[in-house]
Amino acid sequence: MALRNVLLYAPLGAALFIAAPAAAKTHPHHAAPSAAAAITAQAESDKIGATPMPSGPPPTPDSPTADKSTPVPPTLPDMTAYVLMDAQTGAILAEAAPHLQIPPASLTKLMTAHLVYQALHHGALKLDQTVPVSVNAWHQQGSTMFIDPNSVVTVDQLLHGLIIDSGNDAAVALAEAVAGSTGSFVQMMNTEAAKLGLTDTNYTNPTGLPDPALHTSAMDVALLSRAIVQDEPEILHISKEESYTYANITQASWNPVLAKDPTVDGLKTGLTNESGHCIDATAQRGDMRLIAVVTGGPTWSASTAAIESLLDYGQKFFTDTTTPPPGQPVGTLVSPALDAGSVPVGPAQSVTLTVPTDEVNALTHSIAYNIDPTPGITKGEQLGTITYSANGKVLATVPAVALADAPPATLLTKIKRKLSHYL
Repeated sequence: MALRNVLLYAPLGAALFIAAPAAAKTHPHHAAPSAAAAITAQAESDKIGATPMPSGPPPTPDSPTADKSTPVPPTLPDMTAYVLMDAQTGAILAEAAPHLQIPPASLTKLMTAHLVYQALHHGALKLDQTVPVSVNAWHQQGSTMFIDPNSVVTVDQLLHGLIIDSGNDAAVALAEAVAGSTGSFVQMMNTEAAKLGLTDTNYTNPTGLPDPALHTSAMDVALLSRAIVQDEPEILHISKEESYTYANITQASWNPVLAKDPTVDGLKTGLTNESGHCIDATAQRGDMRLIAVVTGGPTWSASTAAIESLLDYGQKFFTDTTTPPPGQPVGTLVSPALDAGSVPVGPAQSVTLTVPTDEVNALTHSIAYNIDPTPGITKGEQLGTITYSANGKVLATVPAVALADAPPATLLTKIKRKLSHYL
C-alpha cells in the first residue's frame, strides 16, 4: 500500500488580548429532568480553589505567512487563545497564543476518552463490559452522570456519560477500569501526552477538576483531538449526540455548538472558574475536517461565536489538495548513459497539502536528481526529490523514483550517438 504523507502549512496569526474568564455558568441548553440533575449539572468541574487566569501581557500572534491575498484570521479578543487545524493534514490555519498554558477543565476528559478507546482497541475492555463504581467515583464533585456503587453500568454507557454529560464520576470509573487506580491512570495520561508531543500539558487527574499543576494549551488540545479523530473516529458517534439519558435522567450535551451548527460533530467542552468557557469542536466542512479550539471565553455564547468564526474562516479561505499518486509520471530523467536515453519519473508517495484556496492553481513542482545513471536504473529506485511549491513557498518534498527499468547504454548505442553528433 502506498505511503501517504501530509504537510503542515505555515501558521497564521491574529491580534488577540487576554480577557479574564467570567464565573462559570450552567450550560444554557441543559434541561433539568429532575431535582438531582438540576442541582448537580451546575458546572463541568467543581470550583474548589478557583483562581483567576494568570495575568500578563497580551498573547502575541504569529505574523501571517500565507500569500498576501489570503485574508487574516478573525480577531477574537474575548478568547485567551485559539487554534484552527486541518484534521487530515495537521495544518495550522490560524492561531493566537497557541502554547499559552491554561487550565483545561473538562477538556482533560479528551485524554481519558483516548486511553479508554485504546484499551477497547487492544481488547483490554469491551463496550458491553460492566464496570464497578467505586466510592471514589461516586463522590466526585462537579458534573456527573449519576452513578453509584450499586449501579450496573457498561463501558459504553460510561463513555456517553463522560463525553456528553462530562461526568467526573464516569471519568474516575473508566480510569479505574483501565489502570486499576486514578494514580496509575494519570501516569498513563502523561506518558501518552509525551508520545503525542503535547509539550504544554501535564495531567494530575482524569476529570479536569482544578489543580495548580494541571495545564494544557490550545495547540495541545488540537493535537490530541486530531489523534482521536484519526485513531478513534467512533468517538464522534457519541460526541455529536445532543443529549443522553441514564438512570431516567436526561442531560443535554455541554457542547453548545452542536445546537447551532449541523456540521459540528464533537468533541468536548471545559468550564471552571480558572479556565473560562473552553470549546474544542470538530466539523466536516465540504471535503475538509476542521478542528477549532478556543479557551478562556467569558460565556458559552461568546465561545460558540468564536468557534463559528474560525470554522468559517478555514472553510472559505483554505482547501486540501492531493499531489499525483505513486506511478503517475511527473517528469523525465534524460541521460545518454541510459540505453533508451531517458526514464519516466514519478513520486514515491502522494502528499495532501492544505493551502490557501487562491494558491491551488499556483502549485508547481521541480525535480532534483542526485544519482549517477551510468550503471543503469531499476524501476522503483530513488533518483532524487520532488519539491512542491506555490508562489515561491516550498510546501512539501517527496522522493522521486524511476517508473521503469532503464539499462545502461550499450557500446552500439554509444557509437550511434557519437556518429549522430557528428552528422
